[in-house]
Amino acid sequence: MKSIREIYKTGKGPSSSHTMGPERAANYFKNAHPQADGFRVILYGSLSKTGVGHGTDRVLREVLAPVPTEIVFSDGALPASAHPNTMDLIALKNGAEADRLRVESIGGVHSQHLDASIRFGGEVGGSVGGDGGDIRIPGQTDSESEEVYVEHSFAEIADFCKWRYIQTLSDYVELNEGPEIWAFLLDVWQTMKQSIDEGLSKTGVLPGGLNVQRKAKYLYEQHPDDENPAMKEFQMIAAYAYAVAEQNADNGTIVTAPTCGACGVLPAVLKYAQVTKGFTDEQVCRGLATAGIIGNLTKTNASISGAECGCQAEIGTACSMAAAALAELYHQNLDQVEYAAEVAMEHHLGLTCDPICGLVQIPCIERNAVAAVRAMNACNLSYFLTGSRNISYDMVCRAMRETGVNLDHRFRETSEGGLAKLYNRRRKQ
Repeated sequence: MKSIREIYKTGKGPSSSHTMGPERAANYFKNAHPQADGFRVILYGSLSKTGVGHGTDRVLREVLAPVPTEIVFSDGALPASAHPNTMDLIALKNGAEADRLRVESIGGVHSQHLDASIRFGGEVGGSVGGDGGDIRIPGQTDSESEEVYVEHSFAEIADFCKWRYIQTLSDYVELNEGPEIWAFLLDVWQTMKQSIDEGLSKTGVLPGGLNVQRKAKYLYEQHPDDENPAMKEFQMIAAYAYAVAEQNADNGTIVTAPTCGACGVLPAVLKYAQVTKGFTDEQVCRGLATAGIIGNLTKTNASISGAECGCQAEIGTACSMAAAALAELYHQNLDQVEYAAEVAMEHHLGLTCDPICGLVQIPCIERNAVAAVRAMNACNLSYFLTGSRNISYDMVCRAMRETGVNLDHRFRETSEGGLAKLYNRRRKQ
């Protein structure tokens, strides 16, 4: 497995695959063609279906400016070898095509482990990572960062930890990544906290035309007559999750955890734990390390891409990461950490990705809040019931992959099914 640095990437929303990835691809292509007097970008699949809502066309034009750029939203079927987030970048000189490059914005998928029917087969090409979304150029040599972890399943990790008398996943992370990982995770946490603070301070309408009101500040400032502890906990967690998700929807700076669309879940539960339990930033970083391993395992053995496996891959993974992080902070053992992650994922199986109008707003923002609360519940269950479980995290991860493979394409970030379809039908009446 790669470094957990690949899970936590800082950038502007609203989408790691539809905004960050195309931005990286455009920069790569622009630098390769400084003499071009025009560009054309053809978007396919999910990029074409939801590109406007995600701001794909906007970010492409911004990066390729001041060179005139034409964006084409293709309705054509992708070849069997193509990824659902595929684009062709074309450099023009004197009106003629000078060069063409096919790029796949892979988001958080680890394609070699996906069945052909979902990954669409094809050879794995070179990858370009770093801050923002990962992209792949089919046919080129893989240039991804080197493997950091030998183990590729939770069972393998648990066996290794027991053999080396390693008590926590955060210690396991430090062993493999080195002590410098803590400075990186501290920067991640500072950015997460900043996104919460900024989100809680803002009001108004989110861009995109749905007229979605920001709700984080309102949620945070409410004082119901019956302020029982359970209601207060829900209110705080939901407010934090809304704050980050709204920042993402407003093209603000966030940290993928594991994606832009699910970026509010992990910060929300960690912020709540820090505020209510007094955890230091250094202790929170331990939770981030554990969460990163869970995200890594899901990325390696299934997918963290909504275009590949539906929202279960994004929100489900985020919920698993958050539940595991809490279990680490509350000093639960490895079995309990695994159970927390497993419960969180299990009850998101089958969750579709059907953003209304292609915007990362409805139902995406609210899902972040619901998943954050679910993460708390999963962690609580793990404390009491670990010894009675029959399902491993590895099993539920494989089940998520299989479920994603069988999801109709309309429910994988195309806005052609589910809530998106029904909303559009009503709007046209």
